[in-house]
Amino acid sequence: MKLHKESTGTIIVASIVFALLAFLSVYFLKEWSLLIIIPLLIIYGLVFWFFRVPQRDILAHKENVIAPVDGKVVMIKEVEEDEFIKGKAIQISIFMSPLNVHICRYPVSGKVIYKKYHPGKYLVAWHEKSSTENERTTVAVESLTNHKVVFRQIAGYVARRIVFYCNEGDAAKAGHEFGFIKFGSRMDVFLPLDTEIVCKIGDKTKGGIDVIAKMQA
Repeated sequence: MKLHKESTGTIIVASIVFALLAFLSVYFLKEWSLLIIIPLLIIYGLVFWFFRVPQRDILAHKENVIAPVDGKVVMIKEVEEDEFIKGKAIQISIFMSPLNVHICRYPVSGKVIYKKYHPGKYLVAWHEKSSTENERTTVAVESLTNHKVVFRQIAGYVARRIVFYCNEGDAAKAGHEFGFIKFGSRMDVFLPLDTEIVCKIGDKTKGGIDVIAKMQA
């Protein structure tokens, strides 16, 4: 199983903690140590599972808006996007549980024209205000269909580390990685009002694969 590059520090810490607790369990509990070691092994395995990088065949897209993450669609509504679009947009929000793949992918192809990191709170990720009050990043892409598309990584109550690797001027390729969020969080995508939405609330998405909307050519 291939692991994400963001896993290194977490796995080192987890390995040290696991080894220490396992040693103490065997030393003090003797034959009862398995009561501690088995749950620890499950948690240790989940750390590796969280950082997995699945093999996915990413296609080229022009009009299609691709799910940027694995998760569940929890919001589709018309909103005011005040940071970059500065006007009305359709917001699609996808919530990720700690068991989802947490690679963040470009939803559209085009050119990165804006990026910014915002420090903030750690409200639960499904809270509507988390989009504007939580720690987050904002990226905007000028799509191949000449639309401005904004998307936002949002840290949640558990997720305390979000990273994004893109820079202004970079080529964005729909479905390809631009960042990562650790341990449960949310992604918001803001689209023009005339975009055709093809997903619905409650849908489970596979990042880089599933089409969630279609832009006007």
